Amino acid sequence: MLLDRARAWAAEDPDEQTRAELEALVAAAEAEPEGQAAADLAERFSGTLEFGTAGLRGALGAGPMRMNRVVVTRAAAGLAAYLRAQGAGDGDAVVIGYDARHNSDVFARDTAEVVTGAGLRALVLPRPLPTPVLAFAIRHLGCVAGVMVTASHNPPQDNGYKVYLGDGSQIVPPADSGIAAEIEAVGALADVPRGAGGEVLGEELLEAYLDAVASLPDPAGPRDVRVVYTPMHGVGGTTLVEALRRAGFPAPHVVPAQADPDPDFPTVGFPNPEEPGAMDLAMALAAEVDADLVVANDPDADRCAVAVPDLHGWRMLRGDEVGALLGDFLLRQGKEGVYAASIVSSSLLGRMAVSRGRAYAETLTGFKWIARVDGLAFGYEEALGYCVAPDQVRDKDGVSAALRVVELAALLKAEGRTLTDRLDEIAAEHGVHATDQLSVRVTDLAVIREAMATLRSQPPVELGGLAVEEVEDLTQGTASLPPTDGLRYRLAEGARVVVRPSGTEPKLKCYLEVVVPIDEATRADEGAEAAVGAARIVAAQRLDRIRTDLAHAAGL
Repeated sequence: MLLDRARAWAAEDPDEQTRAELEALVAAAEAEPEGQAAADLAERFSGTLEFGTAGLRGALGAGPMRMNRVVVTRAAAGLAAYLRAQGAGDGDAVVIGYDARHNSDVFARDTAEVVTGAGLRALVLPRPLPTPVLAFAIRHLGCVAGVMVTASHNPPQDNGYKVYLGDGSQIVPPADSGIAAEIEAVGALADVPRGAGGEVLGEELLEAYLDAVASLPDPAGPRDVRVVYTPMHGVGGTTLVEALRRAGFPAPHVVPAQADPDPDFPTVGFPNPEEPGAMDLAMALAAEVDADLVVANDPDADRCAVAVPDLHGWRMLRGDEVGALLGDFLLRQGKEGVYAASIVSSSLLGRMAVSRGRAYAETLTGFKWIARVDGLAFGYEEALGYCVAPDQVRDKDGVSAALRVVELAALLKAEGRTLTDRLDEIAAEHGVHATDQLSVRVTDLAVIREAMATLRSQPPVELGGLAVEEVEDLTQGTASLPPTDGLRYRLAEGARVVVRPSGTEPKLKCYLEVVVPIDEATRADEGAEAAVGAARIVAAQRLDRIRTDLAHAAGL
C-alpha cells in the first residue's frame, strides 16, 4: 500500500526536512485520498530515480523519485559494493567532489561515510569546485573511482550524482547496469555501514590542476585581450580567474551579479548559457567595457560558452562554431592524435581533421564516449563541451577550453583579426557547415515517446526540400556505434538530422546540419567574404525549412 511504503521510507530517512515533508504528505493523503497530496505521493513512489551512465539526476525532495539522502546513500553503497566486486581493496580511494547546489555538501558527506564504511578510502575536495577538478583528481591521485555531486546546468530545484571510474572517464555500459544492480540489492538503510567522513584534501590538488591548465597556452604568445566572464552563479569563478592569471592573461571583467556561487541562480531562469537570456548580463557588460569576447561557464564549469561582437551587437557562438575554432587551432599547432565529436555535432571537425592528415572518430552523445577514444587529441560536443587536454582531464572541461579560446582570441587580435574572421576562413576552405536545433521541453515524457514512435513508423522522405537518402534507427547500433535511442537521417547535399531524447532533461532534441559549398564564381567576382556570406544565407534558409518540416513530421 502506498501510505505504508511512504511511512516506511520516512522511518529510515535521516534527513529531518525530507522526513517532515513526507510525513506531511502522508497525513494530507490520509485526510483526502483523492486530493493533490495523494497524487503527489503516488508520483514520488511511482518508481525510483534510474541510475544510468549519467548517474542520477532529479528534483530535490522526499521519496524514491527525488534526490535525497536516502537515494544518495543507497547509490553510494551500491557503488562501493560494485568497486569491491571489481577487485578494489582496503586502501583504494574514491575521490568525491561537489558543487554549490542545495544539499551537494550533505550528499558528498554521506557518500564519504558510506565509502569509508565499505573499507575504502574517501578523499573529499576541500570545497565546492568545478567538475573538471574532480575528473582531474581521479587520475592525479590514482583513485579507483570518483563521484561528483552536481546537476550541472539544471534548474535550481535539481541535484545529481555523476560517477567516474579509475580511468577518469564517466561510466559506460556495462558498469552502469552493474552499479544499478548493486544499488537495487542494498537492504535497509540502517544496515549500510558508515565510517568517518573521509580525508578532506588540501589546496595541493587545486594547485596541481591550475598549474596543468595554465601551462596549455603558449607562454610566448600575445596576451592583449579584454574578456568578460560569468560563472553563471556557479563554482567556476575563482578557478577560471586564477587560471587566466597564471597563464599571464589580464584579469577578466566578471559579471558582478553572477560572480558568487548561489544555488538559487537568481538572475537566470535556467542556469545554462544556451538558454535565451542567460548571457544578457555578460553581453551588456561586454558592450560597456568594449570587450573582445565573452566567456561563460555553466554552474559546475564543465561547459564553456563564447560570445563575440558582430554588426548587430553581441551574439553567442554555437557550440559547433567553438568546436571548429578549437579544433582548427589545435590542428594548426600540429597536435597529433585523433579528433572526435559526437553524432549530434557538426561534421566539419571530421573534414578539417582529414584535410590535415589526422584521424577522426565519431561517437555517441556524451563525453563518456568521446573521452574513451583511443589516442584522443581533441574532442567536443555541440552542447558547449570541449576536451582540449585529454591527458589532464578525460571529460569536458570548461576551464581549460576557456583558456584556449582566450589564447586564440589574443593571437588573432595581434594579427588584426577576430574569432568570426577565423570562422569565415574555415568556411571559405571547407564550405559553410551550419547547424541548429529543434528542442522541445515537455512536462509529459509521453510526448517524447509518441514523437519518436511517429518518426519511426512514418519516416519523412523529404525535409526542407532535400531528399532523405538514408534513415538509421540507432537502437540496434551500427558498425561503429553502440545502441542508443536515436534516429539519424542523411539528406541530400551533405545535410543530416539526428533526433533523440535528452539524457539529462525532459526534452526531445533534434540536431540539424546543412553543408553549403562556397560558390567559386561569387568568390572570383566579389571575394571570399561575399561568397561565404551568400552561402550562410542559403544555409540559414535550408535550416529553417528542415526545422519546419521535421516538427510537422514528428507531430510537434
